[in-house]
Amino acid sequence: METTDKQAVRVTILSRPYTLRTSGDPQEVERVAASVDELMLTIASRAPNADSTHIAVLACMHLADKLRKLEHDLNQYKERVDRKSEEMTVMLEQLIASVREEE
Repeated sequence: METTDKQAVRVTILSRPYTLRTSGDPQEVERVAASVDELMLTIASRAPNADSTHIAVLACMHLADKLRKLEHDLNQYKERVDRKSEEMTVMLEQLIASVREEE
């Protein structure tokens, strides 16, 4: 079994400290946490009477919507790449056939 050393990373989200463990880049964890904190603070400023759970749910909904849109965009990009790949394959096969005919 492979073991990976995890580092503890201290972050603050919505004025609450958290210790997260990561086997990745601690600075990346800090950047992600800062992004989440910024989003939650923005939501909190727009809904000053909301509790932290409500703010967290709204932040999750926002992030889930963003992920859904990115997945949709990625799928469209993959479809375009597949179509272009097929077009290039046909063109390459035609080119190979024409070179063989000239031989």
